Amino acid sequence: MATRRLHVLGSPVLRERAKDVSGIDEEVRTLVTDLFDTMYAAKGIGLAANQVGVARQIAVVEAEDDQAIVLINPVILERDGKERAEEGCLSIPEIFGDVDRAARIVVETTTTEGARERHEVTGITARAVQHELDHLNGVLFIDHLSPLKRRMLLKKWRKSRKGATGLTIEPSPPAPASP
Repeated sequence: MATRRLHVLGSPVLRERAKDVSGIDEEVRTLVTDLFDTMYAAKGIGLAANQVGVARQIAVVEAEDDQAIVLINPVILERDGKERAEEGCLSIPEIFGDVDRAARIVVETTTTEGARERHEVTGITARAVQHELDHLNGVLFIDHLSPLKRRMLLKKWRKSRKGATGLTIEPSPPAPASP
């Protein structure tokens, strides 16, 4: 199991548009495995490569049991419907906001074997895929919020980081809520 440090809000790599993957090799496969390991360690449902400091078009999602999806050079081909739900992000721990996303999408991606495949997903999986694709384009979920809500959450984020140094953290599950 190889986990990587998570980049948090303020890290420049989170605002970069990730570069396309030109070919599938052992380095790409290792990164995919590390992304899954890091996501599981942090108890997340998705993780993009730039969240671990690698600006490449690679992300992983496992929002529902046994539906692990590898996203390499992903492209959304279809979007239908609209749903609003609360989102959070491993790169902005303990910050949440309601975001509108397509209810159903079809995404085309490259597999770790180099083949192109399509996934039709709905619900939480569709939301997670769209969230991770945003990361690959340098967009964070807070960018979808109203300016007032975004300012409020950024103030909360700065307060939670008071005294913290650095722009990376170890992947760890969120602390349990207090009673």
